Formats: sequence, C-alpha cells, structure tokens
Amino acid sequence: MIEIDDRALDTLLAEDPGGEVVMLNLLRFRPDGGRESYRRYAEALGPAINARYGVRVEYMGDGGRALVAEDGQAWDMVLLVRYPSRQAFADMIRDPEYQAASRFRSEALVESVLQPTVPLKGLG
Repeated sequence: MIEIDDRALDTLLAEDPGGEVVMLNLLRFRPDGGRESYRRYAEALGPAINARYGVRVEYMGDGGRALVAEDGQAWDMVLLVRYPSRQAFADMIRDPEYQAASRFRSEALVESVLQPTVPLKGLG
C-alpha cells in the first residue's frame, strides 16, 4: 500500500500517546523514474508545508544491501521525519496543498512502509 487513507489516519489519532511522533519511512522506488518523482514530491512540499506543520527531516539516506533480512527486503531509501504531534501529521496529509504534491510520491513508489514511532524518554 502506498496511499494513506482516512481510516489509517483516524487509527493513528485514536492511538495517540501525545507528544512528538517520528515517522519511519522505508521506500522502494519504481525503476522507471521513481527517484526523480520522489525528488519532485520533496520539492513540492518545500519549506512552506514543512514550516506550517513543524516537519523536521531528522535523517535521509540511501539504502544499502541488507545484512539481515529476507530476500527482497532491502529498501532504496530510509527517512526519519519528526512531527510535533500525530495531529500535525494528519493535518498535513489532509491539507489540499499536500494532496496536490502527494501524486509525485504515489508515482515514485512501488512499496513503502510508513510507521509512527514514539521517542523513548531518557535514552539517546
């Protein structure tokens, strides 16, 4: 699944422990221009949307060969993106300006994992 639907957002909000959320993004690009399309997605979001919703990209990197994984489980790119809250994330996804840009993300990906994580207190 590539798209985020309203039911998934409602579940994300219903399970909200409060505070910041860091979204783990695992991305597998289409071989025919997926990286380029994802670059257009990132550019379309730009500083305006990121500032509006308090988005901070904490880490972005190209995936290498997996050391421990089943065949086919290596990812092309990994991102960790911090949001001030789950509500801020949901509001961004539902923003019409974001929706217009999200088509580039959909065009870019063959497979994706988007998983909320809760920062642990007192570690790191």
